[in-house]
Amino acid sequence: MGATAIVTRFAPSPTGYLHLGHAHAALVAWRLAREAGGRFLLRIEDIDPQRCRPDFTAAILADLAWLGLDWDGEVRVQSAHLPEYRRALDALQARGLLYPCFCTRAEIAREIAASAAAPHGPDGPLYPGTCRRLPTAERAARLAHGEAHALRLDMRTALATLAAPLTFEEHGTRLVCDPAQFGDAVLARKDVPASYHLCVTHDDAVQGVTLVTRGEDLRPATHLHRLLQHLMGWPEPRYAHHALLSDAAGRRLAKRDRAATLRDMRAAGLEAAEVRRRALARTG
Repeated sequence: MGATAIVTRFAPSPTGYLHLGHAHAALVAWRLAREAGGRFLLRIEDIDPQRCRPDFTAAILADLAWLGLDWDGEVRVQSAHLPEYRRALDALQARGLLYPCFCTRAEIAREIAASAAAPHGPDGPLYPGTCRRLPTAERAARLAHGEAHALRLDMRTALATLAAPLTFEEHGTRLVCDPAQFGDAVLARKDVPASYHLCVTHDDAVQGVTLVTRGEDLRPATHLHRLLQHLMGWPEPRYAHHALLSDAAGRRLAKRDRAATLRDMRAAGLEAAEVRRRALARTG
């Protein structure tokens, strides 16, 4: 493999069984790597202990093997790398880029409701910055008492580190980033040691991913991920966001809507080759 060969990855969360949309995402990344003589990596994003299950992880490996997809190297399992994410958070905190947020969801909702014009981002109304404005003494006292808290990125401080606007490359075009649309994003929840945004950006850097392929619903997240890459000095990959598969009613295939799983298709007697064809044909 040449030094410039691409490295792609498929990174499902084990919160359910894979469906045709997952097969499409995996096949896109796998084919791009194999056709270029590159590497295809598998990562299990199981950072949320409340929703992820080991039996779903085992099912993911079995489904991919049945589809005929192989991967390079060991499977990276995020829950085995919690100290790495903690070190990244500590590095950001040491630079004054994070602050503890003690607010509950109900408190945040009340403050947003009381606001005359709460700004919105890709994930809904932006956090109003309540805990960013806490006096230093109060913040220290609440931490000393062990009060549960999340860690938020101080977006204004983070943006002040930029000498020029950030961009990312997709399909050969440079696009300008707008990370401010996420406001003070959560990088570690009260119940989860690190957020999706931090973990996925960290892992792409550690694993040497050069081309991130994922659904177009995650394109907005790229704006925040590029900021984290800048702050941490992580390399910038290229991006390729693909269309999402939908059902006959036009709804996006999703676990919560009980989309037919690959296990269901296998049990119904479908051959792997036919499932691969369907997964790629649905979006042309």
